[in-house]
Amino acid sequence: MKILICGKGGSGKSTISVLIAKSLKNRGYKVLLMDADESNLGLHRLMGVTSSVSLMDTLGGKKGAKDKMVKLFTKGKTPVPFANEKWKISDIPDECTMDINGIRMLIIGKIHRFGEGCACSMGFVSKTFLSNLEVGDDEMVIVDTEAGIEHFGRRVEEGCDMVLGVTDPTYESFMLAKKIEEMAQNAGAAVFFLLNKVDDAVEDIMSAHIDMEKVIAKLPKDHTIFMDSLEGRELKTELPEIDQVCKFLEDFK
Repeated sequence: MKILICGKGGSGKSTISVLIAKSLKNRGYKVLLMDADESNLGLHRLMGVTSSVSLMDTLGGKKGAKDKMVKLFTKGKTPVPFANEKWKISDIPDECTMDINGIRMLIIGKIHRFGEGCACSMGFVSKTFLSNLEVGDDEMVIVDTEAGIEHFGRRVEEGCDMVLGVTDPTYESFMLAKKIEEMAQNAGAAVFFLLNKVDDAVEDIMSAHIDMEKVIAKLPKDHTIFMDSLEGRELKTELPEIDQVCKFLEDFK
C-alpha cells in the first residue's frame, strides 16, 4: 500500500512519517520511506543518518530527468513509453536509496541553489514514480510531502492508495484539513486524519473542527520527540498511538 502523509508546515508530517515507517518495519513489512518534500532537509536526520542522496541528483539534475529515469529503472530491458512503464521496489537501483536499519529511503530531490527554478520537475518525478510503482502485500510505501496542498495540484495522489492528513492545534490546520479531504476524494484516494500534539486543553476544540469518523488516532504532545525533532536527532521514541495507526493500515489493506 502507498500512503501519502500531508498537512501544513510544522504539523509533524516528517516526524509521523518516520514513526510510522519504523513501526511498520517492526511489524514485518518491507518499508520504502519516500521524501517528496523539496524544501525540508531534515527527514533523513530523523532516520539517524547525516548525509543523503537524491533521485534527481542520481539522474543528473532536472534536465532530462524523465528519460533518464526510464533507463535507470529498466536496466537490461527495452524501455517502453514512459507513461506505461511499471516497476517494483526491488527494481530501484541501490545508488538511488539508503538502507537505514532495514528501511529503504528514497529522496526525490531538493532545491539546492538560488535561481535554479521551481520544483515542478520533482513533482512530476514523484507523481510518475508512484503511479508506476507496484507494491506487494508485504510492502508499505510512506510518502512525506511538502507543506500545504501543491502536491494535489501536481496529481501526486493519483499514485497512492491513502492520504493521511496530519492536523495540529491551529485554525489554519483545521481549514487545510477540509481542503485535503475534498481534494483526496477528487483524486480517488481514501482519506483519514491524525490529530497531532493533542493535550487536554485543545482536544475538544480539535475534535469539533475535524470529522471524527475520519480520525484514526490522536497523538499526544511528547517532549522527547519534540526535542529530537528540534535538534535533528534520530527518533527512537515509540508511541502506542502509532501502533494503533499501523494496525488500522493493516486492516485497511
